[in-house]
Amino acid sequence: MVPTPIGNLEDITLRALTVLKEADIILSEDTRVSSKLLKHFSIEKRLISHHKFNEHKTVQTIIEKLNEDNLVALISDAGTPAVSDPGFLLVRACIDAGIEVECLPGPTALIPALAISGMTTDRFVFEGFLPRKKGRQTRLTLLASEPRTMVFYESPFRLAKTLENMAEFFGAERHACVCRELSKLYEEKNRGTLGELHKYYTDHPPKGEIVIVVEGKR
Repeated sequence: MVPTPIGNLEDITLRALTVLKEADIILSEDTRVSSKLLKHFSIEKRLISHHKFNEHKTVQTIIEKLNEDNLVALISDAGTPAVSDPGFLLVRACIDAGIEVECLPGPTALIPALAISGMTTDRFVFEGFLPRKKGRQTRLTLLASEPRTMVFYESPFRLAKTLENMAEFFGAERHACVCRELSKLYEEKNRGTLGELHKYYTDHPPKGEIVIVVEGKR
């Protein structure tokens, strides 16, 4: 499992480049995105699509390739595989088949967002993406009493609505930080109450990758 940069391509590690160069097969969430990364570092390798829509069907084929002594590297579009990205099913299948799995340390959006949020970092909970519809209210109701700092991923198209929902269930005065386009040219950190952030992003629809950090219940 090879983490890839969440924005700035220079964030890739030397070890990650070595593994990608040595791999027999590279599993990619989106081959178009991964091709740009590999081309940037002059790596020419066979890419196989492995994403949430086909991973159930492809896992067994990958296990067969691994049993043939192929070195297989798994990458996602950005960040660490299996963290809100495909990877869990393959890892579990490898463990069941007695195949060694290794994950390189590397980029993930949640840690930089947490570190720069200005909120308590000694204990936190990563929630990833909230349910879009079914189960959303139930989840928010449960999290309303969570004392640890909470970290969420969100689409820019749903950010304003999610902040509105959080203000409703957590309280409009609960503090939060919205991080956008981390490590990229237009990186933005916006801190304030949930009520303030909801109003701001309603008036200023965002673009790019979003991480929301919300303080726990005091």
